Amino acid sequence: MVAAVRRSGTPERSSALPAADQAGGDAAPAEPRGPAGRPAARRLLAAAAAVLAGALLFVGYLQVSRTYPENSDESNDLLMAWDMLHGNVLLHGWYLSDVSFITTELPQYLMLERLFGLHTDTAHIAAAMTYTLVVVLAVLLARGRAGQGQASAREAAPRMLLTAGLMFAPQLGVGVFVLLLSLGHIGTAVPLLLTWLVIDRLRPRWPVPVIVGLLLIWVLVADPLVLVVGIIPLVAVCAMRVARELSLAQRRGGPGWVRASLRAHWYELSLAVAAILAAGLASVVSRLLRASGGFLLHPVPYQLAPVHTWPKHAWVTGEGLLALFGAKPQGPAAALAFALLHLAGVAIVAWAMVRVARHFYSWPDMISQILLVVMVINVVAYVPSTLADATDLNAREFAVVLPFGAVLAGRTLAPGLVAGLRGASLRRRRAAALLAGALLAGYGASLGYAAAQPSVPPANEQLAAFLAAHHLTSGIGGYWESSVVTVGSDGAVTIRAVLPGTLRPDLWEAKGSWYDSGPNHATFLVTDSAPGFFNHWQPSPAALAALGRPARTYHVGPYSVYVWNKNLLAGLGRP
Repeated sequence: MVAAVRRSGTPERSSALPAADQAGGDAAPAEPRGPAGRPAARRLLAAAAAVLAGALLFVGYLQVSRTYPENSDESNDLLMAWDMLHGNVLLHGWYLSDVSFITTELPQYLMLERLFGLHTDTAHIAAAMTYTLVVVLAVLLARGRAGQGQASAREAAPRMLLTAGLMFAPQLGVGVFVLLLSLGHIGTAVPLLLTWLVIDRLRPRWPVPVIVGLLLIWVLVADPLVLVVGIIPLVAVCAMRVARELSLAQRRGGPGWVRASLRAHWYELSLAVAAILAAGLASVVSRLLRASGGFLLHPVPYQLAPVHTWPKHAWVTGEGLLALFGAKPQGPAAALAFALLHLAGVAIVAWAMVRVARHFYSWPDMISQILLVVMVINVVAYVPSTLADATDLNAREFAVVLPFGAVLAGRTLAPGLVAGLRGASLRRRRAAALLAGALLAGYGASLGYAAAQPSVPPANEQLAAFLAAHHLTSGIGGYWESSVVTVGSDGAVTIRAVLPGTLRPDLWEAKGSWYDSGPNHATFLVTDSAPGFFNHWQPSPAALAALGRPARTYHVGPYSVYVWNKNLLAGLGRP
């Protein structure tokens, strides 16, 4: 009897094969069952333990998120969701960034604002919720489909444990910003992980490509990066797998070998077609949203940088990757020790990538192939671009590398590690268990250390308090000094962002009606002399002089507040 050949990460179904053979030879022998109620009780306890673990992770991530100050990016997204909550579902009159999040994070923000209101802490709740979902879905994807040739019951736990261990302890600083606070592409990992779960868990039947296509449309409307980290990798892997089988069929020869091979691999072909159609249909949906009076979107600012800058970009990208995995050396002695410990996670993921890459053409697991292609394409496309000509805070552009790398390591390395330990001596098994326990304990201590750090207020809280105390309720200023003050003051103070060179409206995540001088009245302008990307903002002397002599001037900390007895919006012009 010939064992079935895996094609899509699942074995061929054959009623003639015994159960052990259908499981790819990995299925463990049936264990004797006790009383009928014991398996159900164990499943119930396992489910309760999983829910409790998820709840504890959420609480921990919420506290870790609060260690990084919220800024105007999150505040503007809160204001968008608030507008949607109050009837402006298509965000009419809004000028968004290059990513809309209209079908992903913004509905999440809307739901949380209905529960908790429009407050800065709502963004931290959303961040903790998102990353908890990412960890949970990554663990589920790492598990595979038990008993169907992908993961035996004995392999499932090590797969899940390894994946969770690699990503459950974000690093303070850049890691928190990228994974827990910034409304960026880590949220896109949630629907993508759901998509890979559908391919991984469901049997290869015709509804699966339809579901996959719908999921890809859903997330691509929200984030164009999905073209790079979802659609292109899926199409490429499916095409490669079909081409491989066509090549093998050609060698075997026989009448009608092309048609027979294509018919046998209809599943991969249909997944590729579904992904391609999803790209086109997502574009149609986006155009319909605009035609219906919805938001306006900035184009993605992707441009190739000069070749001589690429080494610097690669260095910055490497720093961002280390921060994603919690391994960037920085901070006090404790934080530095935890970062060095997390280098083990970087090595594990690199090992998994090399292992799959070496046998990529013949690797049986489609999901592992897709994850590897996503990680490589995402980073390779990022390094030579102008997006990398910044700080490692921009690591959010390749944030999916962390969950995808953790899943790849869990699916790829755990089975071999488990099999290797089965035949090892008791001493070696104990040593491996101690090493794994020490690493997990260290990662757990790292999460506890991060969660124990004090919470910080939103950015520019001092400015918001000063303006409210002096009854300065409406004004203009830089982007980073604007909406975070509006939301942080619970609406007591409103600042609208303007451009430093001309003081015209800064239409990045802004609503055009904010600058209408009829219903709105702005009397002051705020500048910020503090250094740093999220702080410094000074208008050009000519633009400031064009406003005339201010009636009053205040200086508080790094801020200067210029007050006029007129409506400054009247001179800005319409957006």
